[in-house]
Amino acid sequence: MEQVTIRDIARKCKVGVSTVSRAMNNHPDINPETKEMILKVIAESNYVPNNSARNLKRSNAKAIAILVKGMDNMFFNNMISVIEEVVRKKKYACIIERVEEKANEVDSAIEIVKEKRLRGIIFLGGNFTHPHEKMAQIPVPYVISTIGAVSDGGKPCASVSVDDYRESYKMVDYLCGLGHRRIAIITACEDDISIGRLRLNAYRQALLDHGIPYDPDLVFHMTKDDTYSFATGYKVTKEILEKKTEFSALYATADTLAIGACRALKEAGLTVPDDISVAGFDGIDAGEYYIPSITTIRQPVEQLAAETAKMLFSLISGKEKPCSKVYDGELVVRESTKSRIAQQ
Repeated sequence: MEQVTIRDIARKCKVGVSTVSRAMNNHPDINPETKEMILKVIAESNYVPNNSARNLKRSNAKAIAILVKGMDNMFFNNMISVIEEVVRKKKYACIIERVEEKANEVDSAIEIVKEKRLRGIIFLGGNFTHPHEKMAQIPVPYVISTIGAVSDGGKPCASVSVDDYRESYKMVDYLCGLGHRRIAIITACEDDISIGRLRLNAYRQALLDHGIPYDPDLVFHMTKDDTYSFATGYKVTKEILEKKTEFSALYATADTLAIGACRALKEAGLTVPDDISVAGFDGIDAGEYYIPSITTIRQPVEQLAAETAKMLFSLISGKEKPCSKVYDGELVVRESTKSRIAQQ
């Protein structure tokens, strides 16, 4: 029979691996009920801790961790694969940790460094508007990937990303150029001050630059509990349709949301793109093979991932100081969008 791993326990308990580790090591920073539930699952599963993993924790091993906030986001899959390959070539171990949606990613980083004595951290996803004083508590070099860090006047953070504002503007500008004037948008929760805010602000500015008034009734926010998933795109689009909001194009700020939206539109008897044009963001593989294929902003996944890993190892070796690198995205026009100029 296949041996049960700590990840299996975390999955059964619907918590992060680090939470399971805290329960096993009698860490004080864990809810007693959560700890009791985890220990019960461990006992029922006949889980035996991996000695090599324990040795990794106790020694100053050559290891880095990738902290992922938003495991449902398919965009991160290819990123992780490329980073892992670079890490292996450097003869380092690579530990992947899921950060729960409501958890503070910086607190998670500080904790896992203490537990496993890591050499470095890569953050994928999350909200990086943390105060400089908070970021300074991370005791090892780190790189924020896919998100541009917001400076608060402290020391710069190492980051690798596209310019989310510029790329989002590019998409909305394209839709306006097709003759769309009623463009709905699915975006992050209302209090998001990271990527979601940037993409929404760009949407608003692009409309204004085309002489189109900003209409808040066309802006549909995800909830705090929503993830960038097919299911969320489907759910929010159903809500849009129930409100009988008039729109000719739908800009979903992630390809996964766009694909879910297409499903909801089809069920409502609408055709993409003849009735509604749909556009996404990220350039995930699924968008290319979906029918209709999704018009999107393709992020340069391999470049972002390779540069992220390269930057982290340069920081670990002391060869570089923290800096930000920004790459260009690419507008990829596919089957899900259509001009309305001839129809008007």
